[in-house]
Amino acid sequence: MDQRVKPAPHEIRRARIDNPKTRERDLAAQLGISEAELVAAHCGDGVVRVEPRVNDLLTGLEAVGEVMALTRNESAVHEKIGIYDKVVTGNHNAMVLGENIDLRIFPKIWVHGFAVEKRDGDDIRRSLQFFDAAGEAVHKVHLRPSSNLYAYQKLVAALESSNQEPTVSISGGGYDDEAEVASTSANLDDLRNRWSQLTDVHQFFGMLKALKLSRRQAVRMVGQDYAWLLDNDAVGAMFHHAAESAMPIMCFVGNRGCIQIHSGPIKSIKPMGPWINVLDETFHLHLRTDHIHEVWAVRKPTKDGHVTSLEVYAANGAMIIQFFGKRHEGEGERDDWRFLAENLPRIPSPTAA
Repeated sequence: MDQRVKPAPHEIRRARIDNPKTRERDLAAQLGISEAELVAAHCGDGVVRVEPRVNDLLTGLEAVGEVMALTRNESAVHEKIGIYDKVVTGNHNAMVLGENIDLRIFPKIWVHGFAVEKRDGDDIRRSLQFFDAAGEAVHKVHLRPSSNLYAYQKLVAALESSNQEPTVSISGGGYDDEAEVASTSANLDDLRNRWSQLTDVHQFFGMLKALKLSRRQAVRMVGQDYAWLLDNDAVGAMFHHAAESAMPIMCFVGNRGCIQIHSGPIKSIKPMGPWINVLDETFHLHLRTDHIHEVWAVRKPTKDGHVTSLEVYAANGAMIIQFFGKRHEGEGERDDWRFLAENLPRIPSPTAA
């Protein structure tokens, strides 16, 4: 972005007034700024800058009660209604392990934070919004009618920043940083050997790092006994089959700063334009099907037998969304999920990239 042509805070606020129905993310794109810059421009006008102290935030949110947690990337939005409980703090990794709100958080990515109040008729909608260094949203917490407003206000006061300037410093790229890495030296035999010796799905990232491969490069290389390419319509087919059979699934949507997980059945599947939506009571998912470049079924060994995931990639190699059959540590994979994953429509695999 060119700093010289960015609108000033008062111009951003005017654009917000002139376009009341436009979503913040879309308005920011129209103005050539990040969403964080759009929100920051309203500091002192319904917005309070807060420190992105993730551990204090997570422990403070426990008292707020029922909220809606939102995590997104360029192509998918994951919303869960529930309570922030079973919080595990940490400087490099933090977690929320509640029944409905299930998060894996990387605090160093959380750079900008705001408490936002937005009038909606006679109501005031309140949220906490956090962004990375590039101004891309990493996580948002929206209050619900039953939320504890006193606990929320106490938390905002505790996190309030001494800097309430209506601008933020933006650096680096956004979600595209998750795309392909520049490695062509990985050895196929080495990859297959390491892959075959996995005993836990969480070891997969370490294997990629050691081999200097992106996730998509690895699945393209490894061979069809471990990863096979599916038709792009496989995601919609999986949704409809899972809904019809009440099969519990796990759905992961993430960015560099946060991964949000749904575990359980899905019921209401609603296509709308390029979007396919899940609109259930405590879980909403919005997926841009026109952003899907490749869908892979991926088989990983574990000590409990192999598990199968569906992995959806954008054209730049970034993972949009990932699915598993619902399972717990120490359990084998569900037979119905494995059967579904292995029988979704396949297409010939491309050559390794």
